[in-house]
Amino acid sequence: MLEKEFIRYLQIEKRYSEHTVVAYRHELEMFQSFLNVEGLVLSDIGYRDLRHYFAQMMEAGKNASSVNRSMSSLRTYFKFLQREEHLDKNPMTLIKALKTAKKLPIVVEKDKLVRLLDHLEQEHNDFESCRNYIVMELLFGTGIRLAELLKIKEQDIDFFNKNILILGKRSKERLVPINSLLVKELKNYLQQKASQFVDTNNSLLIVTKEGKPAYAKLIYDVVHRYLTLISTQGKRSPHVLRHTFATSLLDNGADLNAIKELLGHAGLAATQVYTHNSAERLKSIYKQAHPKA
Repeated sequence: MLEKEFIRYLQIEKRYSEHTVVAYRHELEMFQSFLNVEGLVLSDIGYRDLRHYFAQMMEAGKNASSVNRSMSSLRTYFKFLQREEHLDKNPMTLIKALKTAKKLPIVVEKDKLVRLLDHLEQEHNDFESCRNYIVMELLFGTGIRLAELLKIKEQDIDFFNKNILILGKRSKERLVPINSLLVKELKNYLQQKASQFVDTNNSLLIVTKEGKPAYAKLIYDVVHRYLTLISTQGKRSPHVLRHTFATSLLDNGADLNAIKELLGHAGLAATQVYTHNSAERLKSIYKQAHPKA
């Protein structure tokens, strides 16, 4: 019962995305399994029990980032329980996050990506290939998230002012600009979509080849397939295009605050990670080009 109340709290008050809510629900299910095995109830949980739980996760091979995600989920959960007066004390207050190595955002070489998109522009001759091209152009051209892409409706596109209204995390809206080529290609795509699915009134921009709403795995598969043509790195997901978008802007002198607004970040700290990518790139150029490097 408490879990259901908490999930409603995440959905209604916190306005978390469906993906985030699913992750929280999974963490709660894992924690409940631990309580069942140990014969514990929430009201009896203490600091040592939580330490034991997280230690078990580490022993099972979970990395520090995964354990920290679990800590964050339970921290939110126990705060909620205390707020709703289901618990007197919050045992998570003494639990400290584990130290993790700072990971740089994974990107692809922008020159290779631009050449790939130029090639795709010439090759799309049916609805599906046209849609796939639009997916790639939108993700790299705007830096939007996969979940945001799936929510775009046809009426969200302002062709005159060359921007798209994006519904981001926690239902926050922002306008992102689009270039003239993308404006032209979007018009072409919408014409194909209208002629392909005459009997549907689906206003979502990205749809399946049957005209139904697109889903996350479809977009992931499209991006993965095309990035495989230009990259051998392990991660070839839609988020790599978002990282590449941000890093490209920073490399070309864009203001960090402007990038923050384009990406829809709540704070500047999330955007600053891209400065490390640019710094590493400059070091690499220096080592290759300077005679005393």
